[in-house]
Amino acid sequence: MIEIRDISKSFGGQDLFDEGCFAVGANEKIGLVGRNGHGKTTLFSLINGTLEPDAGTIVIPKNYRIGCLEQNICFSQDTVLAEACLEMPASESEDSWKAEKVLHGLGFSVSDMQRSPLDFSGGFQVRINLAKILVSQANLLLLDEPNNYLDVVAIRWLIRFLREWKGELMLITHDRCFMDAVVTHIVGIHRKKMRKMSGTTSRFYQQITQEEDIYEKTRKRDERKRKHTEIFISKFRAKARQAGLAQSRLKSIAKLEQKDKLEEIKTFDVSFNAASFSAATMMGVNNISFSYGEKYPLLFEKIFFQVGRRERLCVIGKNGKGKSTLLKVLAGELNSLSGTIKSHPRLETGYYAQSNAAELNSERSVLAEILSADPAGLPQKARTICGSLLFSQDLALKPISVLSGGEKSRVLLGKVLMQPSHLLLLDEPTNHLDMESSEALCEAIDEFEGSVIMVTHNELFLDRIAEKLLIFEGDGVRYFDGTYQDFLSRVGWQDEEGDLKASPECKTRENPKMDRRTHRRLVAELRHEKSRVLKPLEEKIKKLETTINNQEAELKKINEDLVTASYESDSQAIAKLSRRIKELPLQIDEHYVILDQVFQEYESQSDKFSHRLAELKAQESE
Repeated sequence: MIEIRDISKSFGGQDLFDEGCFAVGANEKIGLVGRNGHGKTTLFSLINGTLEPDAGTIVIPKNYRIGCLEQNICFSQDTVLAEACLEMPASESEDSWKAEKVLHGLGFSVSDMQRSPLDFSGGFQVRINLAKILVSQANLLLLDEPNNYLDVVAIRWLIRFLREWKGELMLITHDRCFMDAVVTHIVGIHRKKMRKMSGTTSRFYQQITQEEDIYEKTRKRDERKRKHTEIFISKFRAKARQAGLAQSRLKSIAKLEQKDKLEEIKTFDVSFNAASFSAATMMGVNNISFSYGEKYPLLFEKIFFQVGRRERLCVIGKNGKGKSTLLKVLAGELNSLSGTIKSHPRLETGYYAQSNAAELNSERSVLAEILSADPAGLPQKARTICGSLLFSQDLALKPISVLSGGEKSRVLLGKVLMQPSHLLLLDEPTNHLDMESSEALCEAIDEFEGSVIMVTHNELFLDRIAEKLLIFEGDGVRYFDGTYQDFLSRVGWQDEEGDLKASPECKTRENPKMDRRTHRRLVAELRHEKSRVLKPLEEKIKKLETTINNQEAELKKINEDLVTASYESDSQAIAKLSRRIKELPLQIDEHYVILDQVFQEYESQSDKFSHRLAELKAQESE
């Protein structure tokens, strides 16, 4: 067992965590959650000894071995298999088949085993590092984003492997579905404190939200009570008959704990700008093929599909098969070798790809670069988008040249948000986003009124977004008209061993009979019904408010006219105005009573619909 005892750490005057405590029990698999920059990777560095805490201690048993996934590449062997075997225990030096099995699960072919590690892309080199850790027989695995650069098949294999892992595990990932499928406990870094809880991320976040909601309600109630009591004391303290009671109230105030208002946590809150589109078809893809040149084989061929209004098409499959290249072809950045792409003449496309970060103007600020996506757009709109992407105030004026890779990805996303679009082309949009930001992005994609073509390996996104699939598998590409769960239950992956099809962690529907289309229809119907019920009440409230404002203005005018009539000794006007000044306050009071009744009815109905919508959304996030 590892014990974290009252550790604190800060960088550059910023506290990451203060007096953090938790323990890692035998065979526990812990998911580490928290926003980007809150210290998750730093905590891993403290546990593996590459950093020292400012205060507190980390107790590690003697001879306890820790394996930590390295993102840095440093190879010493001539072949992939030999490199993967480096971390195996001496007693298993002859069991290279174990390393070969792990490498195969991570997407390496038999012929790849004898190739040099340096022949592979950066993503596959990180997979070699991951394989070395997985065969090391460490007591504790520290895995920081192990699913980065993995395709969906490799991710599903890794889930099975980690579920069967006999030692301890700590995991950082932005993929909520991946984490929930593996872990037994969650440790959250939240408001500079550490909190451990059994169960999934959903249980952790629900508990935190509930506790903070109770805290804020208690704080506000105590503030009201304190204020009311202070007024009472100030009125009756000097009065002999009430002095004792005032003194008693004074003691009650002293017992009230002074609660500080919770600091607002900046959240990722985005919304895509949908342009109206009336035609039935946005794009038709007919028999397209692509190759990077005569010396290279075809990357893909004979792809057919159409994109209509408000469709959700997800592109999935193993890495290196051409998914990102297909999006570049659809975006017009590359030309197909054969076939045609017919887009509607009015089609406006928003294209997001991290590979385009190199095209950002390094001399511009974040604000100027986002505004450049739509020069006719308002600067205030660009400012709002900057804030939603966590570039608030002066951060929006940072030059592109000093941004990290993750920050540049957010700028690229901001440029897509800035421009009105009918069709979004999104290539792995969740990379570099923390779990909360990924959730917000998924919500924004789901609510976008246009159509979406998205490359992703995130199964939570696939479950919640995909209505149709384009599957790159084997040597071909096939179109599947159905959801991701439909695909898994009817077809499944060709080379996948075991069964994750019924995995509850990645389900979006509490009732498996409610498919994505049904869920979307129910939400739309409920929102329509909400509008039908609440709109008349809203109009009635506005009408009553207008009437009251007019009557109060009339009352003010009558008082002014009454003063004038008195100066002029106009008895007839005085009599008339006096009658009206008696009637009007009664009418105003009556309208206020009616307004209060209508407003309460509006609040009641609004809460009812909000509760029903929350229940539907809860089914989606199960």
